[in-house]
Amino acid sequence: MIIVSGCLLGIPCKYDGGTNLSKSVRKYLENKSYVMICPETMAGLTAPRPPAEIVGDKVVNREGVDVTESFRLGAQKAWELVSEKAKEKQEEITLAILKARSPSCGSGRIYDGTFAGVVTDGDGIFAALLKEKGIRVITEEELDAYMEEERIND
Repeated sequence: MIIVSGCLLGIPCKYDGGTNLSKSVRKYLENKSYVMICPETMAGLTAPRPPAEIVGDKVVNREGVDVTESFRLGAQKAWELVSEKAKEKQEEITLAILKARSPSCGSGRIYDGTFAGVVTDGDGIFAALLKEKGIRVITEEELDAYMEEERIND
């Protein structure tokens, strides 16, 4: 089973109320078992909402409000949903394809907290949780390289 960010599949849960639809992610998931999540909306954050970035060990929105607990709650709720679905289907979670640079889903690189489009090393709250659980996390930007790796290993 694959975990995928809902915004990548066209769900309007992005901070601005839009999506991050990725046709390549959608195509990759054809005939695969997956569960779609949005940790932020699962925590009760609305779409639209002020953008948020990670600053040190906190998640702060553009208005200066600390939303760390909402992001942690959302990550936990998303994990519980994913775990439940995997158990129901009796499937192992093999991969997560998450939105690049997101304070929830970013993997390896996230926005630096200045709201200036600058990135820094780090993981979003949900991506970090998945990595702690031993689940491989990639972003939609890494999908082509991942598919090439799969092809080589088959």
